[in-house]
Amino acid sequence: MGEPDPPPRRVSVHQALGGGFVADLLLWRRWGGGVIVLASATSLWFLFERAGYNLLSFASNVLLLLVVILFLWAKSASLLNRPLPPLPDLEICEESVGKFAELMREAANYVLSFAHDITIGRNLKVFLEVACGLWVLSCIGSLVNFLTLAYIGVLLALSVPYIYERYQDHINPKLCVANRVIQTQCRNIDNVLKKMPLPSNKEKKIQ
Repeated sequence: MGEPDPPPRRVSVHQALGGGFVADLLLWRRWGGGVIVLASATSLWFLFERAGYNLLSFASNVLLLLVVILFLWAKSASLLNRPLPPLPDLEICEESVGKFAELMREAANYVLSFAHDITIGRNLKVFLEVACGLWVLSCIGSLVNFLTLAYIGVLLALSVPYIYERYQDHINPKLCVANRVIQTQCRNIDNVLKKMPLPSNKEKKIQ
């Protein structure tokens, strides 16, 4: 009999999440921030999903209230010789635009690389992965709308990392077993796909 597999190494969830403010928030090390995010997400979901509030009217009312408050603050400050509202410079710097454009370029190239592998490269494995992923998204979209899906994502983000950090020693062995099963199935599917003949460019030209 072989020796049993060594226990999975315990990882730092805080470091895996970046080790900053966001990691503290998701792991509930900043209780105040976690409560604010959860309460805000729940309130917005209730307003738009249950109360039937419209996103455009909600944003307009919030901006209208903000503009009225700032206008009255500025008028009263000029009359009472008080300081004006502490507003920052409302402008977008060139560096932020460049970073955003770079992120969009990388995302577009990543999507185009997948399209290249599916169409020109005729990568059947990538095609099946993309098709299955889109089919799963379509099934999820038929069950819940985007707002509910986003709210579920917030709930999972605030619960899964915290639960995993606390019960990591119990969860890791089960994840290892599931990973081995998935890897075995992926290898079997890959072997089947390799046996399927795909027409080459030369064969297409001859035809």
